[in-house]
Formats: sequence, C-alpha cells, structure tokens
Amino acid sequence: MKVLFVSYEVYPIAKVGGLADVAGSLPKYLKELGVEIDLLMPFHKSIDKNMAIKTDENISTRFVKREVSFEVYRAKLPKSDVNVFLLYNERLMDSKEIYGASNLGFQAMSFSDAAAGFAVDKGYDIVHLNDWQTALIAVYLKQREAKCKTLLSIHNLAYQGVYGKEYLDLSGIEKSNRNEIFEAGKINFLKAGLVFSDKLSTVSPTYAKEIQTKEYGAGLEDILSRRRSDLVGILNGIDYYEYDPERDERLWANFSQDNIESKKINKSNLQQLVGLPKKDDALIGLISRLVDQKGLDLIEDIKDELMKLPIQIVVLGTGESKYEDMFRILQKNYPEKVAARLTFDLDLAQKIYGGADMFLMPSRYEPCGLGQMFAMRYGTVPIVRYTGGLADTVHEFDPENNGNGFGFVDYDAKKLLGALKKALKVYFQPELWKKVVRNAMRQDFSWRVSAINYLSLYKKILEVNNDA
Repeated sequence: MKVLFVSYEVYPIAKVGGLADVAGSLPKYLKELGVEIDLLMPFHKSIDKNMAIKTDENISTRFVKREVSFEVYRAKLPKSDVNVFLLYNERLMDSKEIYGASNLGFQAMSFSDAAAGFAVDKGYDIVHLNDWQTALIAVYLKQREAKCKTLLSIHNLAYQGVYGKEYLDLSGIEKSNRNEIFEAGKINFLKAGLVFSDKLSTVSPTYAKEIQTKEYGAGLEDILSRRRSDLVGILNGIDYYEYDPERDERLWANFSQDNIESKKINKSNLQQLVGLPKKDDALIGLISRLVDQKGLDLIEDIKDELMKLPIQIVVLGTGESKYEDMFRILQKNYPEKVAARLTFDLDLAQKIYGGADMFLMPSRYEPCGLGQMFAMRYGTVPIVRYTGGLADTVHEFDPENNGNGFGFVDYDAKKLLGALKKALKVYFQPELWKKVVRNAMRQDFSWRVSAINYLSLYKKILEVNNDA
C-alpha cells in the first residue's frame, strides 16, 4: 500500500495549528505499521531552503488555465524515515505566512493540480487530503481518470475556501463536474473535495455526527448527510515521543503518574516566569487562538465572577483584538490573578501544560482539540464544553472517582462557571485531586490507536475499489 499524505502544514517544518501536529505525527505511526507513506506540502517561503534537497524533477499543472511549474524538493520528516516532498514556485510562495499568500486561492488550486500529477506519476494507491487547500486534488485526479483513490480529512469545517466565478473558470474543472461545487456565483474548494473524494473522515466521532446537522454543518450538512456512509470520525492523537512529562527538557522538573509531586516545581517556576505570585490557588492555563469559536465570549460574560474565585489564569495566544484587549485589561486590573502572553511561543506552551493545575477549553465547537490531550498527558485537568472531540476525550469526574476532567453541555456562561466551581471543590481536596490527575495521565491519546484506525480505513478504500 502506497500512500501520499498531502498537507499545507507539517510540524516541525511549518506550523500554524493542529493540522501540522497531525501531519507531523500520523505518517510516522503509519510507517511503523508497514505503510509505504510519503508527505507532500508546499515549499512555503518561511521554510529554510537548506532543510531540503532539490531534485531534478519539475511538475506542472495540467488543467489550470495559467500553466504553473513547481520545482520538487525532498527532505526527511525529522526523527523519522518518512520522505517529505515539497513543491516550490517562487511567484506563488510570496508570503512568510503559511496562509498569507497574496492569492491563496490560485496558489492552492495550482498546488492541487500539480499534486494530482505528482501522485499519478509516482503511482500512489491512496492520496490522503487535508482541509480545503488540498481538496481540489480529488477533482483533478478524477479528471485524469487516475487509479489512485482519495480520502479527505476535515479538520475544521468552518474553513472552506470559497472564491468567485473567475476562480472556477481559471480552475480548468470540466463543466460536467461543476454542478455540485458551484453555487451562488462562487466555487467552494472544500465542497468539491466532499463531492469527489472516495471517502471522508473527520477528527472525532462526535464531530462526524455534529457536522451532519444544521447547527454545526456550516452550510454543508446536506452533502455530509448524503455521504454519511462514506464519513468516518477518527480521533486525533498526539506524539507520545515528543510530549512526555518524564523526559520533556522544556520542563523545569520531570514527573510521572507515580511522582505527581514534582509537578508542583513546574507550577512554582511558571508562576515566577509569567509574573504571578506563588500561591496555592488553582493555576488555570488557556492556550488558544483568541477567536469566537474558542468560547471566549463565555469568559467575557463571567470575568468579574472569575476574578473572585481562588484561581490564577495564564493565557497564551493571539487572535481577535477584542479578546486580546480583554485579557490585557484583566492583567492590568488583576496582576496577581491574570498573566496574558499574546504571542505564539511553543516553549511557553509546554511549560503551561506541565505547570498548570487546570486547562480551559470552553469551545463553541471543537472538531477534535489537541490541547486537552496535551494537558492530560501532563497531568493538567481539563475543563471543557462537551462538544466534538472534547466530548470524546474528557469524561466527568464523579463521586466514584471515575473520569478525567470537568465540563458542561449547554453553551452558557453560567454553566462554565459551575464547571469551574465543581473543579475547584475537588482541587481543594488534595487526595481526591490526585485521583483525577492520575486518571487524566492514564489516558492513551497516542497516535498508535488512531493510526490503526486509519490503516483499517485505507484497506477498506482499496477493498471497495477491488470489489468494484
């Protein structure tokens, strides 16, 4: 079985969000399971040219009306034997931001056209697509009458790649293939992938069900419902080699389930690092894009009540100015309770996972979420809204000492406040708190299980086609 995994971001080569973590981990685990797998991505301007070797190959678009040629580079995914191929075109890769190209639509379209040719030339059995930037590959492979089959993974349905009619004309998509992907005068890249891919997956079982409803379907619920038999929800994982509290050099002190006490050293040092006084109050971490999706409006509604609780909050992230301003003001008014670091800092993120007592994710929706998995790996108890992958991974701690976190169902600020108070009640019972911490650390969110599920799906795709 020969698989090409296509992603716009791959950790640690280029990263914006959780997709990079998936693309940088899942292929390694699939390789260990015996899958012959390669990665394909754009050679973004921000990527160090010295990390890859230029091959003698060039690959050109076939269908896009303005022919574009890409140089092919090759590298190894760090700490693995997985090949990474990168397609480079200096004119298209004109921004240091991964999704900041001056014409991202044309860039994604051209990359997808060339990627389809790359897949055919190399003889892959399956092309695994990820999100809207790669979704048109499924259309171009159909137009090539290619033998390789496609799986499209949806990481966040809200981002779809919608462009005007001029992009449809430029795409070279045949008229017979346009009907379902062109409406209201616009082309929808993600919808094209949903229509033309052989199988669909998303990043948690609950989210797979949610996106078939009007509330979560982002306008694509009808096609997702129609293709429900081809849609599978497979929970994301995290790299247990990269993220290990017993060996992580980014922590001040390593610890384990059997040595939870050492976690307190990380808390004390984290408080000092971000300028919070060393207190026994519950230290809550929030690492997030500061956008509406993440439930920050709920925090805004109860911010005054939060400041009365025996808590400290350390925030890491960037996003909408209204939320950045909210945390700046809270830090100014409550310097002993709030530390806001409005930036992107991977090292600080690990220190928060390792040093905080609790981790807050009150999301309006959350396809999978990795933050709660990282947090539990490091003994930091999640407080979440039970939606999407949060509902699949976090289970309420109960009087029988089962469960690994705390949460709420209704999207309501008072429900969030109630979940926090419930967690605090347990926190101030040290022996009981140790139980929920250990329960969280015992969870297995490694890619091992998820990779097995993806391998099973790959086999099913090939079996269906062999039967046909």
